[in-house]
Amino acid sequence: MCQTLEVRGHSFVMMVMACPFPGPDLVPGDSAQGMDRCGAIFLCLCLLMLQNAAAEPRKELRIMENMEAPRARSSFSFPGQLHQLEQMLLNTSFPGHNLTLRTATIQSLAFKLSCDFSGLSLSSAAVKRVPQAHSRHAMQFPSELTRDACRTRPRELRLICIYFSNASFFKDENNSSLLNNYVLGAQLSHGHVNNLRDPVNISFWHNQSLEGYTMTCVFWKEGASKQHWGAWSPEGCHTEQPSPFQVLCRCNHLTYFAVLMQLSPALVPAELLAPLTYISLVGCSISIVASLLTVLLHFHARKQSDSLTRIHMNLHASVLLLNITFLLSPTFAMSPVPGSACMALAAALHYALLSCLTWMAIEGFNLYLFLGRVYNIYIRRYVLKLCVLGWGAPALLVLLPLAVKSSVYGPCTIAIFDSWENGTGFQNISICWVRSPVVHSVLVMGYGGLTSVFNLVVLAWALWTLRRLRARADAPSARACRDTITVLGLTVLLGTTWALAFFSFGIFLLPQLFLFTILNSLYGFFLFLWFCSQRCRSEAEAKAKIEAFSSSQTTP
Repeated sequence: MCQTLEVRGHSFVMMVMACPFPGPDLVPGDSAQGMDRCGAIFLCLCLLMLQNAAAEPRKELRIMENMEAPRARSSFSFPGQLHQLEQMLLNTSFPGHNLTLRTATIQSLAFKLSCDFSGLSLSSAAVKRVPQAHSRHAMQFPSELTRDACRTRPRELRLICIYFSNASFFKDENNSSLLNNYVLGAQLSHGHVNNLRDPVNISFWHNQSLEGYTMTCVFWKEGASKQHWGAWSPEGCHTEQPSPFQVLCRCNHLTYFAVLMQLSPALVPAELLAPLTYISLVGCSISIVASLLTVLLHFHARKQSDSLTRIHMNLHASVLLLNITFLLSPTFAMSPVPGSACMALAAALHYALLSCLTWMAIEGFNLYLFLGRVYNIYIRRYVLKLCVLGWGAPALLVLLPLAVKSSVYGPCTIAIFDSWENGTGFQNISICWVRSPVVHSVLVMGYGGLTSVFNLVVLAWALWTLRRLRARADAPSARACRDTITVLGLTVLLGTTWALAFFSFGIFLLPQLFLFTILNSLYGFFLFLWFCSQRCRSEAEAKAKIEAFSSSQTTP
């Protein structure tokens, strides 16, 4: 007979076996009984080996426990341990069709798949959940998952899933917040899986209020950051919200997925995307043509230009650069384009915007000198100094954050929501733009706000000055009105419309979107009209002076 004794320790079970062996008192007539005893001994040895193999702690489980240690969560040791765990799960042997391992914050699953794979649905409600998990999650894999692998190597495949209920394993440079602190990963044994026509569905259920947040399905892109071992990216994922308590991610590849929670004061409705895109494309194209035409006309009549005209031409050049980089930004944010090209274009777009805002402020300052010093302005190398300020200061403001952290520029995601009858869906649009919230708040919104306030103050002061001139007896009413229209046209076109960016909330959102897009996309065209009106006005005044001089010469 075979007897077993179990001795349980900290993480293992030790088996002790006592089997009777034939002694010297065994008589030859008992050979049949001896054979039976040998068979029993062999069976006991086999059972013992199976029990020891089952009782021995798996190496994968030890790696998962080591990954949970605080010292292992650094960006240097954790990726290596994660890759080691993935390889062990892909190559491990286990009875049956699936294997489940779990620790306090990590759960690993392994499945044996064949080429007749018809799909797989996993839910945290069907399997024993991670002890610290408080919300449900699910993953649904399409039948297309094994199609490419079976074409090249028709054999048994292995699908592994690794779930994390602690977001500290995947910290990026922005310290992003994740829904439920969940990260769900999946990998197939034959290699990378991407460009699936039938996407992988990942569902996250929650019981918290998401008011004021934008939900974005993202995946962990390893090597996308220099300071950390990866960064979150929305490429290849579509976000939907079927109910107020569920976020559904549809992704065309396998990796580690999560739902990014970002503070968002307002979301752009999906039905407005097409008209706003069309207005921006047409308006910016018209402005590019108008700015080019204005610059060409300036160089054609360069001998007649003065300092005021040269300042206007610098503003036209900055607007031209801004429109070109803006139109190229969505194209460079697509995945075939290298990340370095998108980063360079994002920095160029930011530089063009800062230059445009700076030249707007220079126009306001020049208007103040023009009126305040009674048309008597002389500053040595005035235009050269303004060019150093208008082009040099924005360059320093862009190079400084770029030198500190190059990842402040790159693909930036804009969330757009679409309301359905049964829920809400989200679309992610990427452009090459400023990614750092701090840089965007200080060097975009803050800089633009200061420029708008400065021009508004100059406008108010100019209107007050012209009103005082109009009150004088020797100032004709028509001349004062014409000057008022001139100042309004110049100052409104040179910065005031950009202040609409601060009204993108509540009931102002929809009118603000269309007004801001129309006025600022046609900004170069409005400057072209201003340039033409000023040129016609100067030519009319010059013609009037010539006629007056001719009439005075002919008068006896």
